[in-house]
Amino acid sequence: MTEPTTPETRLWTPTGFREDEWAHAEGADALSGNGRFILPLQAFLALNPEVRRSARERLGVALQPGDQLEKIADLLDQLSLVALAFPAFSDGRSFSKGELLRSRYHFEGAVRATGQVLVDQLPHMLRLGFDEFEISNPVLLKRLEEGRTGGLGLYYQPTAMPEPKGPKYSWRRVRVS
Repeated sequence: MTEPTTPETRLWTPTGFREDEWAHAEGADALSGNGRFILPLQAFLALNPEVRRSARERLGVALQPGDQLEKIADLLDQLSLVALAFPAFSDGRSFSKGELLRSRYHFEGAVRATGQVLVDQLPHMLRLGFDEFEISNPVLLKRLEEGRTGGLGLYYQPTAMPEPKGPKYSWRRVRVS
């Protein structure tokens, strides 16, 4: 009997695959090292405010779909990265959080998608302001290796990422490749 293998996870950005400088950690103990760490929401909130400020460049937070974005809204200036989890393809709450981070809270750090990042979701995530993706889906890995992100070429709704207006209609937007 062969052991089930865990799919490889690779970090992809719109400029291509790259090494991941960030590690997921469970608690503040990780900050004693020299790396960059993504902490769960409760571990991040439990940090001393001075520690959060001094470790800003190497500190990220992971939000699960049920976590309230408002809990970190006033602390975004103490973060370099917000990782939003997609534990199941049917749970889209993190889409809304990504859009709110960019449009309402004007977060300029990295917004990362983790978990079940699928082929048909990637173009939507890009339009909402996600700029880093932990990819383990074999089909999506293959497509991205081939340079194909997919998606539709015409949009009717605005998003956090500005797009040029389409011909003659202010509400029609054309994808910029």
